Amino acid sequence: MGLREVVIHAWSWLNYKPVYSGHNDGQGVPNRRAFPEATAMWVPEEDQKRLAAYKLLAAYDQNQAFELAEAGGDHHAAEKREFGDPSMFIETVMSHVLGREQTITVQGADTDSDQPTPDEAMADRIQELLREWAQDEQLAMRIQQCERKSVSLGDGVYRLAWDPGRMRPTLRVHDPGFYFPVLPEDGDAGDYPTRVHFAWDLPADPRRGTKARLRRITYELDWIRPATASGVDPKGRAVRAPLPTPQPDPDNPDAEVPPPLTTGDLYYPETGAIARQYAWNDTPSYVTCYLTDATWLIEDIKGSPDIDSLPLDGATFATRGDGEVLDHLDLLIDFVPVVHVPNTVPPAEEHWGQSSLAKVLQVFDELASSDTDSAKASATTGSPMIGLWGKAAGDGTEVHEVTPGLMLKLGEGGGMTALDTSRNLAELRSHITDLSDRAAKIARLPAVALGTLDPSQAPSGYAMDVSLGPLDALIASMRLARDHKYALLLKFVQRLYLAGQHPDWSAVTPLPAHLAFGSYKPTDKQGILTLVTQGVEGGVLSLETGLKMLTEAGFPIDDAAEEIDRIQSRQFEKARALADATGDTSLVGNFLGMKVTEPDPAPPQPQLPPAGGEQDPNAAPEPAAGGSGGNTQ
Repeated sequence: MGLREVVIHAWSWLNYKPVYSGHNDGQGVPNRRAFPEATAMWVPEEDQKRLAAYKLLAAYDQNQAFELAEAGGDHHAAEKREFGDPSMFIETVMSHVLGREQTITVQGADTDSDQPTPDEAMADRIQELLREWAQDEQLAMRIQQCERKSVSLGDGVYRLAWDPGRMRPTLRVHDPGFYFPVLPEDGDAGDYPTRVHFAWDLPADPRRGTKARLRRITYELDWIRPATASGVDPKGRAVRAPLPTPQPDPDNPDAEVPPPLTTGDLYYPETGAIARQYAWNDTPSYVTCYLTDATWLIEDIKGSPDIDSLPLDGATFATRGDGEVLDHLDLLIDFVPVVHVPNTVPPAEEHWGQSSLAKVLQVFDELASSDTDSAKASATTGSPMIGLWGKAAGDGTEVHEVTPGLMLKLGEGGGMTALDTSRNLAELRSHITDLSDRAAKIARLPAVALGTLDPSQAPSGYAMDVSLGPLDALIASMRLARDHKYALLLKFVQRLYLAGQHPDWSAVTPLPAHLAFGSYKPTDKQGILTLVTQGVEGGVLSLETGLKMLTEAGFPIDDAAEEIDRIQSRQFEKARALADATGDTSLVGNFLGMKVTEPDPAPPQPQLPPAGGEQDPNAAPEPAAGGSGGNTQ
């Protein structure tokens, strides 16, 4: 009796905070004053702690953790100092995960062959098209938005949609607090969900006369159904209605009449199934993705349904820009265009990632307390407490506040002393440094990664590289959690282009594409340049390998093949050696990247003077000795 049940789950590392674990109200749920969104009527019970954890982590990121502590009953929380240490950790981890740049690559592209194979040409084409899409859709900015949420909250979410006006897939980033996947109860929660909800509350707006509402956007994979069109139900709501059944064939009135079908669909009367041939599949598929965008008035929701069981009878459906009602609208794709990006590799049979702040959050609480104590000690050191005794001379005025330049005149037997707290301040600052080092060690962020290492005291490059060992393991694991997700996102982009029938993608066969993250390590550019120069000149490194090393070190080399052509076009000494070694001028021309004029294979015969002193009859007469005219004397 009275024993408290201990449950370990994905967010139990926050149980030490009463405002989160519900110690104050004894219900074991997040504090309702601090997390009203997490305890809303429609939020499933298994998602309440997740939503509360997101809000608590966001508060640490924004230096507002004291406000949640106040809502939980901590009356001294407003005195806490928060100086942005969690935000600094988040920015550092995110920048290292992403590297200096992000590049879309397709296997088989970027070949140096003058006559690429059809597969290589297709890979080059897809890579070029994907990079154009990334530039138009500002992919680099979207990645920054999503990765900041993923690193700070533990999860990030992308949502893709085909935009008929822009004729390209659009990419949007969503807060994971709006993301409610329907995970299987008897399967692996790490599997890709077949139904996903995005839901949030819309507060009432008295000025516009709108009431409190709930909006839910749902993607669901289901069997292909007969074709529908936008219509209106008896209540006047915009809904999707089935198309009229086709008339029977007059020549064969007994034949079964197929249901109305979307163009290109196939109906199998023996099973009643409808199949569709997608451009990216080799065989027909029987499933499609349906989109529903519904809104409810909060006051109309009766009982206590969760987000997955809200009745559609009382919902109002949105209408897309092209007039299509979003009530189980067939998107003509066989996948859910949503990509969930966990910050870490989820545990077995789990779906959610873990925030980079999870393991160091208690250290940040200690830092905030130490910063608060340090601020108080600084106040007493700068303006010390004064002890004064004795009778004041003159009119006997008592002074209770000491200010600079104030002279206190005391009578006989008087004295004064000041309380010195400078030693306490020094100890507190030392304790803060120890806590910062402890947090960096737990988070696997060495001083060189945090930028707190004094350059004048930096060890050798090899020692710095060894010190980055824990960070290397951390980044490798985090990138592993992201590699498949971004490959999936780029696969969805290609399929949406094909589904949208973009003319540039008409003859394209989708290929696996990846998002490569750049290097995150500090580099000695001068040392690497010297190493590459000596290696290439010594013949132990190829020019291609040397340029790859320079690119990874941060040198501005956009196109390696073009850079090689530029280098070789100026190496005339090596071209001369190539000509002497092979005697083939065509190889020399290819090496220099220019046309080399070949010498005449039959050089002209030399003109020799006649033999035996015979005079050429066609030659001009030679002038006489001593002058060119006149008589000699």
